[in-house]
Amino acid sequence: MTTYAQSRWNLQALVPGPDSPQLSDYLSQLEETLGDLEAARSQLRPGMPVGEFLDILHRYESISDVAHRLGGYAFLWFAEDTQHPDALNFKSRIEQLLAQASNRTVFFSLWFKSLDDAEADRLIQAGGDLRYYLESLRRFKPHTLSEAEEQLITLKDVNGIDALITVYDMITNKFKFTLHVDGETKTLTRDALAAYVRHPSPEVRAAAYQELYRVYAEERTLLAQIYNHRVRDWHTEALQLRKYPEPISVRNLGNDIPDVVTDILLQVCRRNNHLFQRYFKLKARWLNLPNGKLRRYDLYAPLLEAEKEYDYAASVDLVLESFRDFSPILAAAARRVLNDGHIDSELRPGKRGGAFCYGVLPGVTPWVMVNFANRARDVSTLAHELGHAIHSVLAADHSVLTFHASLPLAETASVFAEQLLTDRLLRDETDVAVRRDILAGKIDDAYATVQRQAYFTLFEREAHRLVVEGRSVEDIAAHYRANLEEQFGDAVELSDEFRWEWISIPHIYHTP
Repeated sequence: MTTYAQSRWNLQALVPGPDSPQLSDYLSQLEETLGDLEAARSQLRPGMPVGEFLDILHRYESISDVAHRLGGYAFLWFAEDTQHPDALNFKSRIEQLLAQASNRTVFFSLWFKSLDDAEADRLIQAGGDLRYYLESLRRFKPHTLSEAEEQLITLKDVNGIDALITVYDMITNKFKFTLHVDGETKTLTRDALAAYVRHPSPEVRAAAYQELYRVYAEERTLLAQIYNHRVRDWHTEALQLRKYPEPISVRNLGNDIPDVVTDILLQVCRRNNHLFQRYFKLKARWLNLPNGKLRRYDLYAPLLEAEKEYDYAASVDLVLESFRDFSPILAAAARRVLNDGHIDSELRPGKRGGAFCYGVLPGVTPWVMVNFANRARDVSTLAHELGHAIHSVLAADHSVLTFHASLPLAETASVFAEQLLTDRLLRDETDVAVRRDILAGKIDDAYATVQRQAYFTLFEREAHRLVVEGRSVEDIAAHYRANLEEQFGDAVELSDEFRWEWISIPHIYHTP
């Protein structure tokens, strides 16, 4: 059996290197395929033969294939070291190139959206695997602008808000945190610090959170200003220009979910706050906290007093065995990521925080980033991201235009993978106290996956309104605290520094 060690990933399956001859070949291929599509523009017309349309569609597909390869390489290289000047320069160069490519090809999607329903349906019926892609294009028809306007927005994004979000990543991934624990003062990255919010000691948990928000709060004016620009850019484009009814409608349409479904989900979450509040009260009792009340610092505290460390190699084996118990096919798909060197699991300064899986192209093993710090939570995160990877591997027979899953579908695969791990842990564990700790951890995860995310969305709705009204960063922070107070009720004691949690949440910057 292979023993896996923590490592940096290998990106050669995309591009051997920024100075490689293959990169020049891909750039030439991109230019050639762009020319082929542009040459076919005059052939686009209502009533055109299906075969002719599909030929043009496949030219567009070829461009997307090369663009995803180049963009994927640039994104992943930057993610592994956000402080590397060459990675940053390459990312900027490729983003500019792909923006130009997008502007040269936008005529195709605009033409298809402009067709009447009967003509569009005729072509959609012949789309085969690309049918859903064509249907998706039509969904955006009411919010599509002219060719010149779409081109301007693309250039605006790559030189404006996208660049600003890159600056947010560079600033926050450079943060260092200091924590005194076990008689030693440690200098930590954010992901290394996060290990201590699940520490058995209440004092250590509190100190970890206080240090996290101390560092972020010191830069609150700068980070809040970046958020302000993100929201104003979103509002200007989505509501004023594209005429979406609400800021969230953009995301819902992209996920193929009606606004009303999201509204109902949020209403149900708010109505059932009492379920998690009841659990938090039970957890406070199990932890024997001094005042009998859970502090926000204690939300993810383990029930066991002894802190268990998880070796990386053993954790990988455990996750793979959990998958194999359900299906050898799942285990084999996950093992591909490891065997191909497509996982970056080290803790390094400058590395992007958190975790993600990126399936760049069909048939190419996806890449997984985790920051593995030997915590129980890291094992679950590994299972979660490999669940995404399995999904990507099993979708390899689809086109590059259809194989990327929408967020709700993607998260179904990853959460299912976590559940397989939990089933395995419970099956092998006989100690009642340990089993209770595992189950409590799953409820913690359910809170983080469902209720916490719902309240992030509720916060964003209100924050977008406050920003557009010109309200201050203190007003937004006060609203965030009120959001937490509603969420926790009288079950959790909330310290004031948590009002700055929102500026530390990358996804409200990356994907509002």
